[in-house]
Amino acid sequence: MSAPVLSSTGVDASCGLSGSSGFQSEVLLRVNALRAAGAVCGTTIYAAAAPLNWNNVLQQAAADHSSDMAKNNYFSHDSLDGKTMGQRLLDAGYSFTAAGENIAANDSSVQGVVARWLDSPGHCQNMMNPAYRDIGVACAHSDLATYSTYWTMDLGRP
Repeated sequence: MSAPVLSSTGVDASCGLSGSSGFQSEVLLRVNALRAAGAVCGTTIYAAAAPLNWNNVLQQAAADHSSDMAKNNYFSHDSLDGKTMGQRLLDAGYSFTAAGENIAANDSSVQGVVARWLDSPGHCQNMMNPAYRDIGVACAHSDLATYSTYWTMDLGRP
């Protein structure tokens, strides 16, 4: 396996994960399995929900946000320029009637980040929300930032 190619900012968009080309498929499979089974998120019980569809526009918005957090060493749903998740999705070209976002930092595997989101009621509710139809996920790695990895999952419905 070759070493990841880092940008001039030290950000690795493959997230430093082995088999990184398939990590997005693994997230989609895990989230759709969760949706098929139903879940309890905090005190809210969610019945099975329709599977999510991969959306390249959401994936690009997620990648841009993860890379921005890694490059600029911050962790927030709002970008340093003040843009919200909704503004970033619209700027990327995704018009939505419903949208949500999960972020995480310092998780080194898909299994770990999905488990952590599942353990958080708000993040779990985003993954189980039957209003959402589309998903895009990205992760960025930087040895120069506080956290080694920055994950973003964007969910939406046109």
